[in-house]
Amino acid sequence: MGLAVGLAAGAGLLLIWLALTAPDAPKPRGRGGPSRVRELLARAGLEQTTPAGLFVVCAVSAVVAFLAVQVLSGTATVAAAFGLLAAYLPVALVTGRARRRQRELLDVWPEAVDNLASAVRAGLSLPEALASLGGRGPVPLRPHFDAFAADYQLTGRFGDSLDGLKEGLADPVGDRVVEGLRVAREVGGGELGLVLRNLSGFLRDDARTRSELESRQTWTVVGARLAVAAPWLVLLMLSFQRDVISRYSSPEGAVVLMVGGGLTLVAYRLMVRIGRLPVESRVLR
Repeated sequence: MGLAVGLAAGAGLLLIWLALTAPDAPKPRGRGGPSRVRELLARAGLEQTTPAGLFVVCAVSAVVAFLAVQVLSGTATVAAAFGLLAAYLPVALVTGRARRRQRELLDVWPEAVDNLASAVRAGLSLPEALASLGGRGPVPLRPHFDAFAADYQLTGRFGDSLDGLKEGLADPVGDRVVEGLRVAREVGGGELGLVLRNLSGFLRDDARTRSELESRQTWTVVGARLAVAAPWLVLLMLSFQRDVISRYSSPEGAVVLMVGGGLTLVAYRLMVRIGRLPVESRVLR
């Protein structure tokens, strides 16, 4: 037992050391686009976090949960089950953060587009109008437009600065706005102000409709998540009774845990797929 604990702790410390000392991977651009994990981190507003760092956090969470439940229950199969659950927990938290951030951006984009249309109507150039949003635009978007202003001031290349803005936003609405501005810059767009005002109206209608649907389905989603978590909470409570939980150390107990885990995963994924609202994909990235 002491050897297993020592090896697990050593592996966790080694993974942490590798994550802290490994050089940051360059952010890929081009046709291939970013990886799914890097895109998820960008949508969550965690651009400075690398996929390797997320994987290390998952591994450390799994090791800590395994050791804690092993000490509590003394049953390796139960500890391994909770270790797998803990390994997925950071990914679930990042996914939830990305979902909340996308809803937040959907709520503030109409205001940003209105400000942009006002700046264009006032006679500012497109780079100046975009840079001005860093100071008077919606708070969640200001850092991205500040970064655009700094990049454009440094390089003077409007297209590359737009690419950086779009990559930092990692948002489908932002993709549409950025590509519309790119077209207006390259071929000229006398109706840009009207297009932006119409886009603002469409975004407000979309945000209002989505908010109503989400408020109606919230209680259903919460109930389904509680139903999925309930069996594992009961199993965790049983870990305090070693004479009961030790029965899961047998091959039959391991099979029960594997079947239960598989059914939980399938039921949760079905719940998410059935209750998922249509999400706009990034077709213009």
